Amino acid sequence: MRKSLLAYRALLLAAACFATFALVACSTPFERQANEDLRRSIVSSAARELAEARQSPQVRTVRSVPSDLEFTPERLEELHKMAGPESYTGELPSLGEDLLGRVDDHPAFLITLEQAIAASVSNNLAVQIARIDPAVGQAGVVAAQAAFDWVFFSTFEWAITDQPSAVPIINGVPIGVGASQSQTVSYSTGLRKALTSGGAFSVSQGQVYSDNSTPGTTIFPDPSNSVFANFRFEQPLLRNFGSAVTLAEVRIAENLERDAVYALKASMITAVAETEDAYWALVAAHRALQVRQRLLERGVETRDVLRSRLGVDARPAEFSDAVARVESRQADVIRAVNRLRLASDRLKQLINDPELTVGSETLLLPIDDPVEEPFSFSLADLLSQSIAHRPEVQRAILAIDNASIRQTVADNARLPRLDFAIETTLRGLDRSVGDAYEDVVDSRFMNWLMTLAFEQPIGNRAAEAGFRARQLQRLQETLRYRQAVQNIVFDLKTVLRNLETNYKLIQQTRTSRLAASENLRTLLVLERTIATLSPDFLNLKLNRQEALAQAELEEIQALVEYNSALADLYRATGTALERNGIRFIIPDAGELQRAAYDR
Repeated sequence: MRKSLLAYRALLLAAACFATFALVACSTPFERQANEDLRRSIVSSAARELAEARQSPQVRTVRSVPSDLEFTPERLEELHKMAGPESYTGELPSLGEDLLGRVDDHPAFLITLEQAIAASVSNNLAVQIARIDPAVGQAGVVAAQAAFDWVFFSTFEWAITDQPSAVPIINGVPIGVGASQSQTVSYSTGLRKALTSGGAFSVSQGQVYSDNSTPGTTIFPDPSNSVFANFRFEQPLLRNFGSAVTLAEVRIAENLERDAVYALKASMITAVAETEDAYWALVAAHRALQVRQRLLERGVETRDVLRSRLGVDARPAEFSDAVARVESRQADVIRAVNRLRLASDRLKQLINDPELTVGSETLLLPIDDPVEEPFSFSLADLLSQSIAHRPEVQRAILAIDNASIRQTVADNARLPRLDFAIETTLRGLDRSVGDAYEDVVDSRFMNWLMTLAFEQPIGNRAAEAGFRARQLQRLQETLRYRQAVQNIVFDLKTVLRNLETNYKLIQQTRTSRLAASENLRTLLVLERTIATLSPDFLNLKLNRQEALAQAELEEIQALVEYNSALADLYRATGTALERNGIRFIIPDAGELQRAAYDR
């Protein structure tokens, strides 16, 4: 009969555990409805921005405005030799002293755009810093999950008691003794585990050895061994119930890890875009120096002609004006050298190559020329691509999910506390340890405890206020998502407009440069045919030289800005890594630690 009762009680305990886990596995209709509302809100935000673009999904090509200026092939070749990218050699003009005092021996390193991007993705310090965050997030997930690991616990106590006590006297006869003397050695050990249902389960066993030596007192058994085995199951039934609450920190930690991954991707995309911009800025600085140096050389030649005509038909004031303009051109060359060195240092900072440090005076020189092929695109496709691939969108969705998780926890916190616990303890007592444990195995002495505790704050104001705050925070994150989508659309359209404008400017500035070249060529032909060179003629020559140089600089700027706009386009669509053939691989914590030790 006793064994049947024991089996019945064990069955009750198992049934309580099973019912709890079954309830945890089911999501409430309210939670499902909230998730559906969230998905609809996200989809509608993106659809609203794509609505008009999807009505015109055709692909269009960026085109330049045709020029009215026409030249024969022979003349065009001659003008290209006078100015423009084809008219310059690869040799650099004198750069003056570097920061180490070297004048002529300037170490230089030729670099391609592909090399710069590859080095930046591998070595850029901002990327290296961001690369650690996913591993930190991964450790955070493990730490959150570890809250549900089994925990081993153990205690040991040794107590010696020698305590005096008052002795009552009845009818002149003392009752008891005046001291209590004993020695106790005890230990307990066991396992406990927090459950994803919100409850906890523990199992423990222990032993107490007691030796009583109080004078005049005899107990049986003495010495004694008392042993026990305890099983306890606790489960909240309302507040703090269910995996939606208990696994909230795990889900938030997982989202933080994903957020770090998207942040790393965003950092890599930014590094690629910044490296491309820095490379084209280096191209622009290099070509601008060549233009400024040629303009200086042409000015020096014209100034020397004026010097030779002093006292003939050139006045000192006219010669002084030519000198001033040459000196101004020399100043422009000095500024151009400085911009080239700064552009080189900026690129070195981004690529962070150990052999091309920012501290070195090695000058980076570009190999690649800007491209000028037209670009075809569909606004609807690019907008969809941007919303699908930009890390900012994914991070905004994770922020909404985090807010939803916290709202669920706050909603559960509004419920009253109704906690259930069931516990059974098997005990044994005997002089020998073996006999005491035999009592436990035979379940001779068994205690049962079942509790049900209820608690509810009157008014429940704190929980209600917390839930309201979480609702508002979720609404706030939803609005931030809409803002992120809107910012991405604005960013993409801005890039496309810049792309189209700069492509058109390439043709316009090239036509301007050809026209300025023709003006100067005509003047040079006239210079060879006239017998005398008046100061007005030479002043006109200086003006046309400067007009040609300015046209060259504007053409260079248009080419560079078009290529930078192309880089910005792939950054805006979130596909800069794929465009450059870069595989996005997330290193784990072990790889990062090994890399740190290798350094």
